[in-house]
Amino acid sequence: MQSSKTPEEMEIEFGQQLRDLRLRRNIDQRQLAEQAGVALNAVKNLENGRGATLTSLVKVLRSLGRAGWLKTLAPIVGISPMQMLKAKQPRQRASKSKETPHV
Repeated sequence: MQSSKTPEEMEIEFGQQLRDLRLRRNIDQRQLAEQAGVALNAVKNLENGRGATLTSLVKVLRSLGRAGWLKTLAPIVGISPMQMLKAKQPRQRASKSKETPHV
């Protein structure tokens, strides 16, 4: 399934989500930058959809308590669907009842 949004639109939307999360925690951009150990411009760029380094993004997400979000990009699969099919037990059907002949 493809998104109808352009990469630029997706970056802007992501930046708005970061901004909303920061504001819900009631901290300003400067405080977030200090907590994350990144430049103020990195926070501003992320929130405005202009991008930043992956390192800055990770640091900001950690500071906002959302480092776990990165794991949702490619969750670890415990068992593959193919393994599930191979391990599936053969289907069993009920046997037909033996009727006694009607007299």
